[in-house]
Amino acid sequence: MDNIILVGMPGSGKSSVGVVLAKTLKLRFLDVDLLIQEREGALLQQLIDDRGVGRFLDLERDAICSLDCHGTVVAPGGSCVCREESIAHMRGLGTVVYLELSLEDVTARIHDMASRGIALSPGQTLADVYCERVPLYERCAHITVPAGGQSLAGTVEAVKRALAARS
Repeated sequence: MDNIILVGMPGSGKSSVGVVLAKTLKLRFLDVDLLIQEREGALLQQLIDDRGVGRFLDLERDAICSLDCHGTVVAPGGSCVCREESIAHMRGLGTVVYLELSLEDVTARIHDMASRGIALSPGQTLADVYCERVPLYERCAHITVPAGGQSLAGTVEAVKRALAARS
């Protein structure tokens, strides 16, 4: 197993699951949101507010397409599927795992919409983004793992089982 790329809506657990998964599989962990913040010297929400959603998605695409890693669990941002180049690069980089979560669970998990760094266009709701992205996550993923209704450890174990079944 080379790289594992976790995709899903904000709040689906990409970073939390990613850290624990990397530890249990003895892999490195990379959070693309943190990489973008480091490169740009600003928080995600500040980048979205100052540069606009389209430019932010381009920054995210550039960060994803620059990844050249091995033995790494990667947690890209929730909007990683909004650019075709990002999807193609992630699928070529390793096994893409979609952490599937219902809209109700996403809404319950996100408490800081104004500062979370979610790529929302003006007038767009979280439900709009959910409906737009779910088909993209499904198309991008090699594996889909339900991420709701269980503990962090339960989700990590479900990902490990799905990866083992795919091997």
